[in-house]
Amino acid sequence: MPKTPKAINLYKGLSIYRVAGTSKWYVRVWDRKKKKYLVKSTGKDSSIEAKDVAQEFAMALLKSEPRVEAEFTFKHFALKLLHQSSSMAQAGERSIGYFKSMSWAVQNADWGLLDYFGEMDVRKLRTHTYQEYLAMLNRKRPDLSPSTLNSLMAAFRNVLKIARNEGVIDIVPATPRAKAKNNPRPFFRFHPLVSKDADSYQKLLAGAKTMADEGLVIRGISVTEELYDLLLFLTHSFVRPTTTELYSIKHSDVTVGENPKRLILTIRKGKTGYRTSNTMPAAVSVYERICERYSDFQAEDYIFLPNYQNRTTASKIIQRQFNELLNRESLELDPQTGKKHMLYSLRHTAICMRIINSEGKVNIFNLAKNAGTSVDQIERFYAKYLPLSAEMARNLQSFGE
Repeated sequence: MPKTPKAINLYKGLSIYRVAGTSKWYVRVWDRKKKKYLVKSTGKDSSIEAKDVAQEFAMALLKSEPRVEAEFTFKHFALKLLHQSSSMAQAGERSIGYFKSMSWAVQNADWGLLDYFGEMDVRKLRTHTYQEYLAMLNRKRPDLSPSTLNSLMAAFRNVLKIARNEGVIDIVPATPRAKAKNNPRPFFRFHPLVSKDADSYQKLLAGAKTMADEGLVIRGISVTEELYDLLLFLTHSFVRPTTTELYSIKHSDVTVGENPKRLILTIRKGKTGYRTSNTMPAAVSVYERICERYSDFQAEDYIFLPNYQNRTTASKIIQRQFNELLNRESLELDPQTGKKHMLYSLRHTAICMRIINSEGKVNIFNLAKNAGTSVDQIERFYAKYLPLSAEMARNLQSFGE
C-alpha cells in the first residue's frame, strides 16, 4: 500500500495535505482573525494544481480581512513597550527583572501576546477579546500559574497604556485578574515562635560555624566563617540573595548609621528597582568583621567573596555550601509548609522575625518599603500564617496613649 504523502508547507500558515483513503488534496490555512486553521478540499488530485487552489484560497481570505495600518497594530505599541522598559532598566528607573518579564510576556513563542494580538487593531480590542485569549491559553496551557497569567495581563495593559497615552485609544479595557494562591513562604522557625530546642534558625547558624571550624572543602573551595556571616547578614538586612541585590553590594553601597545602630544599604538594581534599605543592628557587627577580613578593601570591592568578579560564580559557591549545610543539619524541608528551604528562606525569616519580635508594633508599610516588597505581599505570605501572641493581641486592642 502506498504511503500517504506528508503535508507540504507552502509558507507560514498555509499547507496542503492528503489523508489516507482519498486522492484529493486538502488545504489548511491560518485565519488570523478567528485564530484557528480553516480546512477545505482543493478538489484536486495533483499536488501542483492543489497548490494553486490553496494560494487562491489564502489570498481570498486575506482580501476579506481589512488591512490594519502598522501604526495602529498591537505589535507597533508592544515594540514600543519593550524599547521603553529596556531604557528604564538601563537608567535604573525599573529593575532588569521588569524588562525581562515584559519581554517574556510579549515575545514568548508559544503563547506570547505578539503571537496572538500582533496584527490586531488596538482601537478594536475589548475585554471580550482578552477573554478569548485567556480561553485559548487555558486550552493550550492549562498548567499556567495565576502569577504567570497576571504577568501576561500586566504586559497587555502596559501595551495599551502606551496607545492610550499617545491618544490612539481613550481607555484601556478591563482585564480579569487571575486569583493568586496565598502560599505561605518557608522560613526557619526561631525562638520565641518555637521552643529553644526547636529553633531551626540557631541550628542553621551553629552548623555553618561547625563547617568553617572543620575546614570543609566543597568543590575545591573551603568553607569559612564568611558563610556564617552571609547567613546572618541576610537575616538582618532583608535583601534578596540574588546577583542584583546581596551579591552586588559593594563597600561604596554601605553606610554605618547611628541612633539607631544600623547599616544603610544602597540597592541599585533590585527586583523592585532602586532602593535604600536599613538593617538591624546585628548586620553592623557582620560588616565590621567583613572589613577586618578584607582589611585592604577598596570602595568598589564587593562585600562578599570579593575575589570573584563574576557574581554568578560567587552565588553558586555560597549555594553549594548552603545546600551542604541543609543536608548536614537535616533542614532541607520546612516542616510546616513541606517546601524546600532555600537561601531565600532567610529573607522570609527576617520578615517574620520583625513581625514576631516587635510584638505587633512594627509598621508594616515601613517593613515592606525597606524590604522592597508590598504590604499586600507581607500580609498574604507572612503575617497571615503567624500566630497572634499575647502582646500582639494587646496591641490590637489598644486605644493609644
